[in-house]
Formats: sequence, structure tokens, C-alpha cells
Amino acid sequence: MSRAIIHMFPCLTDNYGFLLHDPDSGLTASVDTPDAKEITAQCQDKGWTLTHVFNTHHHWDHTGGNLDLAAAYPGLEIIGPAHDAARIPGLTQGVRGGESFYFGPQKIEVIETPGHTTGHIIYYIPQASAAFVGDTLFKMGCGRLFEGSPQDMFDSLAKIAALPGETLLYCAHEYTLSNGRFALTVEPDNQDLITEITRAKALREQGKPTVPTQVKLEKAINPFMRAKTAQHLGDIRRAKDNF
Repeated sequence: MSRAIIHMFPCLTDNYGFLLHDPDSGLTASVDTPDAKEITAQCQDKGWTLTHVFNTHHHWDHTGGNLDLAAAYPGLEIIGPAHDAARIPGLTQGVRGGESFYFGPQKIEVIETPGHTTGHIIYYIPQASAAFVGDTLFKMGCGRLFEGSPQDMFDSLAKIAALPGETLLYCAHEYTLSNGRFALTVEPDNQDLITEITRAKALREQGKPTVPTQVKLEKAINPFMRAKTAQHLGDIRRAKDNF
């Protein structure tokens, strides 16, 4: 079985788009649909035909391209959180945490990660050592609690922390430098954090992304992953919201 190909590209203001391509079956999925035109252009550049969409949650910058892409690619399968079926445009298959499905020979595991929204899910691909985490986790940060509670986010981040340490985490936004500035206020003496901020600054100066990150790295530098209790996480999140 060939390893799945992950193609990442910037779009909108600070989003990342992701194409997941299985060489054996020829299937191609867009993880979320922030910009239908850019996704189509990227598929054309790669010579891939879009067959699937994997939505992580209902926000417009993650589902806004669903219907345009469904019109452009007849038979497009749109998979997303069953919890939010009414809020995912064009949904053809709802999935829940603990379920899995196959994308060609690639097994996709669904993990429920409420907090940013009540229905947020992430997609973990063991064979690729990769997870698409939407807006649950960002490098050095986590998503705002628009619909969920600190306990929800605490439990969701614990699920990500339980994945193998080498797992690559594909976050949906480039928020790293602002997250890093805040993280330093929480742990000013964290040398791993200081080192990674320096590296991230160098990458951005070169116009390069700081995504993906890794589970083991986030456990060392991310204040939300390092929170000991849900209350502690909530306190940090409120401080970040006002930072």
C-alpha cells in the first residue's frame, strides 16, 4: 500500500487547504473547503480529480466551498460530523467519534473533539501518521470556545495528546506567532517553547508555513495541551481571548 500524499496550500487570509491523495485508488479528498476556486486550481495543478470532502466542523471557512465543489465534481462525497448534519452544506455521510471508514486502502479514524464547536471532529490516518485537527488545536494554541466548555476542550486535547508522539498535526490556520507570544506569558521559562518560536519566526520570514506540528512537540510547548485541569485551561483560554 502506497503512503497517502498530503498537499497543503495557503488560502483566504490565514487558512490552510489540504488535499489528501491516495495513489493506489486515485481518490482525492479536500479536508474542509475554505476556498473552492483555490481547491479546484490545486487539484488541476496536481492532475487529481476531487472525489471527497472531509469536513471537521460547520464554520463557513471550513464548509463554504462544499456546494460549489459538489457542482464541479459530480458524485462528490461530503463527509462530516453527524452531530452537525443540518449545518454542513451538501453532507452525504455523517460520521461520529469512534467510527472509521476507508479512503481507498487508507483507514480514516474519526475522533470527536468538541470545544471550538459542539460537533467538531478530527480525522486521524494511522498509515500516514497524520491527523487533520481543524480548529481544535493550533501550533502553540487551541480554538476559541465558541460552543463548547473548557472541559470539552480539555478532554478533546487529551485525545490528541494520546496519539503517537510522531503524529503530524495539520492545523487549519497559521496562528503560530501570535500563539507563541501569548504562550510565553504562560510559561516564560519554557526553553522548548522559546526555541520553537525562534524557528517559527525564521520560517515565516522565508514565507514558509509552521504547520504541520507534532503531538510530542505540542505536549512540550502548547499551554493548552499542558494545562493540568479543565479549569486551568479555561483560565488560559480567557486570558488568550483578551490578549
